[in-house]
Amino acid sequence: MDAEPLKPSFVSECGRVTLYQGDCRQAIAEINADAVITDPPYGIGFAAQPTKWQRLAGKKPEAWDDFTIPEVVLSLPEIAPICVVWGGNYYTLPCSRGWLMWRKPDAPPSMAHGELAWTNLDQNLKVIDWSISATNAERVGHPTQKPVRVMGWTMEQAGVPEGATVLDPFMGSGTTGIACIRTGRRFIGIEKDLEYFTIAENRIKNIY
Repeated sequence: MDAEPLKPSFVSECGRVTLYQGDCRQAIAEINADAVITDPPYGIGFAAQPTKWQRLAGKKPEAWDDFTIPEVVLSLPEIAPICVVWGGNYYTLPCSRGWLMWRKPDAPPSMAHGELAWTNLDQNLKVIDWSISATNAERVGHPTQKPVRVMGWTMEQAGVPEGATVLDPFMGSGTTGIACIRTGRRFIGIEKDLEYFTIAENRIKNIY
């Protein structure tokens, strides 16, 4: 028997933010959005190997980044006219020339010096330089947390208009939602992990 569709776990008073706690496969078919901006698991096991600083902060190994989720990610371009998938190079998405890149000038030698985002846009490659350390003040405990600036820049480069509804089916700690609120866009977020959903919900409530 198919699982029951998810119901919203949080809706802001102004109706500009809707959050679902659960598997995005139970909600995604019912959602209308103008853009999908997301950062799904890369399948590289990064969360299973906390850094020294993450271990000192009490972070334990987690398995959610051990596998990709192609059955969801490959369907995302069908949901909205604008689609951006960070880590899209780990998925067999259609050929695109509109890639985005986050270059990390302070990345240690043992880590990648940048991350790539696949888009369905016919445009030139765009690059943002943004240091890892610039994100330290906004960290909330998610091992692969994106900077708010990078996600805001992502929407700028993708041409997501002000007032548009952005869906992030792999919300994590809610960074895409924070960027939407700050730039006048509507946000729908879905997160399976209850711990990270709670973090995202609290971050968004604090913004309001």
